[in-house]
Amino acid sequence: MQVTMTVNGAEVTRDVEPRQLLVHFLRETLGLTGTHWGCDTSNCGTCVVLVDGEPVKSCTQLAAMTAGHEVRTVEGLADGQTLDPVQQGFMEEHGLQCGFCTPGMMLTARALLDRRPDPDEGEIREAISGQICRCTGYATIVRSIQWAAAHPAAATTDQEVRA
Repeated sequence: MQVTMTVNGAEVTRDVEPRQLLVHFLRETLGLTGTHWGCDTSNCGTCVVLVDGEPVKSCTQLAAMTAGHEVRTVEGLADGQTLDPVQQGFMEEHGLQCGFCTPGMMLTARALLDRRPDPDEGEIREAISGQICRCTGYATIVRSIQWAAAHPAAATTDQEVRA
């Protein structure tokens, strides 16, 4: 079946099998490998993408179900060379270890900050509670999201960060 959706601001139309999961569509059909595939049971949250601005575990959503919707992956966070404040926050506060959960964590954080620009620590922890990070105690992830909330327009290029 043919499916049309908007992915990271660009309309895409592709033939998909009716049973193809969104995570596989993004990774294999569109080559957007920033969306990671972890447990395939919606328990770990590494596959989170935004569908119409809301976090969705793409390992349990069919690609066909996103027809007519807007999908945003981690590749769509940055605006050209300008990082999203969430990405910048993860750099500034060392919010990643191995990086496997990071794309889904960042997208969940972006959705939270879009809804609630100044969340407290409890709200941040609740928002990311559906995602497992096996490397940290979540403290640096929480600080990264707090940094992004405090610097909503602070996104810079990597080169400017180093200067």
